[in-house]
Amino acid sequence: MAWQGTIVFFDLETTGLDTKSCHILQLGASCENIIFDCYILPGIPIEYKATEVNGLTVSYGRLFLHGVPVSTVSLYRSLKSFIDYLGSFPGPVLLAAHNAWRFDQIVLMRVLRKFYLFEKFKQVVSGFVDTLPLSRKLHPHLDCFKQPCLVRYFLERKYNAHNAVEDSKQLEELFWNHWEPYYEDISECTDWI
Repeated sequence: MAWQGTIVFFDLETTGLDTKSCHILQLGASCENIIFDCYILPGIPIEYKATEVNGLTVSYGRLFLHGVPVSTVSLYRSLKSFIDYLGSFPGPVLLAAHNAWRFDQIVLMRVLRKFYLFEKFKQVVSGFVDTLPLSRKLHPHLDCFKQPCLVRYFLERKYNAHNAVEDSKQLEELFWNHWEPYYEDISECTDWI
């Protein structure tokens, strides 16, 4: 049986890996070629290792991607816009991310609660799918389950990894065009709200 709702693939780029304190720098999502992309100026410094991975820096109160300035919006505005984006799809909506349960879901839920937007979010989203355990379940023969490895294996290409939109688009393509999981597989890897 196939999933009957909408699955939106999303990713976060952040100032670091501490889920209790990192700030979101980029919130990206993809669903059926409808893209969501917001950059956010952080309130704390970006860790050096994060910059090495995502190419984002702050200088003189502006956010830069590989040295090129990007337009930013406030975190509150980006979260409200994201909820509106998610609400534009037929429900029930699931959010899918690679390593969602250990990172993206935790960070997103923390900031939604901080801005008192969790109740509004909950009206639109019914759960989080973690594609990391899903990929392990569907393809146990693989040696590497990092998203760039999966893209290289299934899609036979490299891509702009650690850009939230590109990560979301590649994950969506893997999920629908190469994995084609059954509802039972999706449900088993879903944390329902």
